[in-house]
Amino acid sequence: MLNSTPSLLQNPERLEQRLKEIPLEAGVYLMRDSSAQILYIGKSKKLRSRVRSYFRSSQPLSDRIAMMVRQVAEIEFIVTDTEAEALALEANLVKQHQPYFNVLLKDDKKYPYICITWSEDYPRIFITRKRRLTQEKDRYYGPYVDTRVLRNTLHLIKRIFPLRQRPKPLFKDRPCLNYDIGRCPGVCQSLITPQDYQKIVQKVAMIFQGRTRELMDLLSQQMQEAAAQLNFELAAKLRDQIQGLNQLQGEQKVSLPDDTISRDAIALAANEQHCCIQLFQIRAGKLVGRLGFFAEAQSGTPGAILQRVLEEHYWQVDPVEIPHEILVQYDLPHGDLLTQWLTEKRGRKVHLLTPQRQTKAELVELVERNAQYELDWTQKKCDRNLQALQDLAQFLDLPALPKRIEGYDISHIQGSNAVASQVVFIDGIPAQQHYRHYKIKNPEITIGHSDDFASLAEVIGRRFRQYLENPQLSPQDDPDFPDLVMIDGGKGQLSAVVAVLQSHPESSLLAELPVVSLAKQREEIFLPGQSQPLATDPDQPGVQLLRRLRDEAHRFAVTFHRQQRLQQSRRSRLEEIPGLGFERQKQLLAHFHSIDYIREATPEQLQQVPGIGPKLAQEIYNYFHP
Repeated sequence: MLNSTPSLLQNPERLEQRLKEIPLEAGVYLMRDSSAQILYIGKSKKLRSRVRSYFRSSQPLSDRIAMMVRQVAEIEFIVTDTEAEALALEANLVKQHQPYFNVLLKDDKKYPYICITWSEDYPRIFITRKRRLTQEKDRYYGPYVDTRVLRNTLHLIKRIFPLRQRPKPLFKDRPCLNYDIGRCPGVCQSLITPQDYQKIVQKVAMIFQGRTRELMDLLSQQMQEAAAQLNFELAAKLRDQIQGLNQLQGEQKVSLPDDTISRDAIALAANEQHCCIQLFQIRAGKLVGRLGFFAEAQSGTPGAILQRVLEEHYWQVDPVEIPHEILVQYDLPHGDLLTQWLTEKRGRKVHLLTPQRQTKAELVELVERNAQYELDWTQKKCDRNLQALQDLAQFLDLPALPKRIEGYDISHIQGSNAVASQVVFIDGIPAQQHYRHYKIKNPEITIGHSDDFASLAEVIGRRFRQYLENPQLSPQDDPDFPDLVMIDGGKGQLSAVVAVLQSHPESSLLAELPVVSLAKQREEIFLPGQSQPLATDPDQPGVQLLRRLRDEAHRFAVTFHRQQRLQQSRRSRLEEIPGLGFERQKQLLAHFHSIDYIREATPEQLQQVPGIGPKLAQEIYNYFHP
């Protein structure tokens, strides 16, 4: 039940009383709406003065902040001893609660990260486009702008250092060829202890921390010690690793005359809508990393955006990764506070500079130029999407541009494991967080009897059930209600969907929900009630957008269908074993990874699985060895 507390702007007396209760000390303030949801978290040297500035009529506010202030119903605060403590606390609270008006950097999966899973005994190293902050020990490096360079770097690292090469073991009781040629230390068979393997991964982490030169000095020292102890085999391995790191450094194209100071340089380029930020990491005169961020231009002034990017970036890095010098394009609104916080975190002095001339200014200009190229590319992509949406709205005669488009497809093999997919494009861009898949529940659809018409009718009925059963509901109040629905198929599939939307006489859902179908063979577009397809060109922007939506729906449906088939094939034989329930089947597969390994296991090995006792282990063994 939502609280009916009015906003503070609607109750001036309560607002003034609340402001007087806020102390003139350093700390963090939290603004909540009428439902107690956190809207914004901020910090200040003087809490009362900062919070009061939001409610002054003479204080100019951006449209974004003004909208936030109109929703504030309660203000909480946490007092700290220093501004630096307030900065650290604010960063921690923002990361924990993710308030809507604090989310500056967009996670659009545009740039990849490197993840090292320190939460595992044998850490994995892989590239990901999503930061899953589920384990505190896991570390993410990035986001990196150049995906090709990142993949080449990771490939070379796996050649230099003995690391696990496969996500899952190839064999159950012996290592694969990678172990024999020295590429892997035998992680799958625990031929190396977790402590020794983590020491190898720590060296790899130094590369992504920009400490390659420090790592090379460490390896050179270890090589000399090994040679002095006549351990020439180890010395040769360390020599090869140093040579590989030299090759890795040789790929960096940007170099600066001053190779004694580590520094970061950050700059942005913005237009009316978008803001692209780039951060260059310079270590020992070499460009070791180029990170990219993306924000809304209305989210703040250029200096405020740069400050927020630096705060979010350095909050999640180790102290050794903070450079001696940070070059910024614009003066930061709280630069002194950021400098103090970084100095305390690093344990050594950090300098924050806004250079105006000579080499450092040229470096900032170089970063800005790269950010501008990225902004131009982003804007061209947005323009293409806008052109496609305009063309789509024109030939479909839509009242406005379709912001949210949903696509549906069916996947099965002769009726077996029939599933459906729902994919969503927002502003012409895939929005994977809104994707959904369905298992077809129609009892008449079985192996050897498929019915795409009935399957689509079932899925559309389930998707819009609340509007079909309650005609008084208004789709206008639902932000997830689509502006257009596309069905993969021809006139038959479209007719089945239209019949569902018209199944309730009192419902006018079909009048408010444009529906089209796209046939595969000739890329023909059909509308409800029309026997002939629209006169469109398969290469025009709007049709290409529908084709991308159709292909994405097909891919998502086929992927889910294959998952269902794989799970069924895994469990089909295990379900025949008496006494082996669903949960124990999952534990067996999680432990052995495949039916073949379970078949080869001895009763003693089967008993190592939680929940499998001696009697059940013998039953499983006897089933596979009659």
